[in-house]
Amino acid sequence: MILYYAPLSVAIASLIALEEAGVDYEACKVDFKTTEQRSADYLKINPKGRVPALVTEQGIITETPAILTYIAQIQPTANLAPIADPFAFAQLQAFNSYLCATVHVAHAHKLRGSRWVDDPAAIEAMQKKVPQTMQECFSLIEAELFQGPWAMGQQYTVADGYLFTVSEWLEGDGVDITRFPQVADHNHRMRQRPAVQRALQYRQSV
Repeated sequence: MILYYAPLSVAIASLIALEEAGVDYEACKVDFKTTEQRSADYLKINPKGRVPALVTEQGIITETPAILTYIAQIQPTANLAPIADPFAFAQLQAFNSYLCATVHVAHAHKLRGSRWVDDPAAIEAMQKKVPQTMQECFSLIEAELFQGPWAMGQQYTVADGYLFTVSEWLEGDGVDITRFPQVADHNHRMRQRPAVQRALQYRQSV
């Protein structure tokens, strides 16, 4: 498999999952500084012009929740998702969907405002709102969604790498992670995991 990623992007969550699963893969960097994600060659891989994109023998998978679910399912012995329990599996998907559809979008308003509006004043207003919206998102995660000691409870899952990756954006978004003790503790414990440490090496190639 080949995982297309950018060093500071959400693709780190997929790299963590691949490392935790212990599967063979190749990591291929997409250089956002040169807008490689919009190049003709990369758009053949992912017409959305985004990362991550996972190339498998059956085809290409995009979107973080889908990639994480796929990794968990192809390597069930790694126990990265409650595949045999439909309700617990749905809860995992709900958690990851919230990170994807709400938290990531709130974060994107800081640097990607032009996706939604062209007015510079409107873009500036969105940027100013980011600390508030990200704080609201993580307040909900801290109080309602995070089950502890891992995101989904006693079992470590692919949701943990996803939460860790997104929580790493808080400081840059003007939010103090220590306002969320469970999330902060989770972030600390994630950094101790060998798979996470290996995945974070890709973040250094900015």
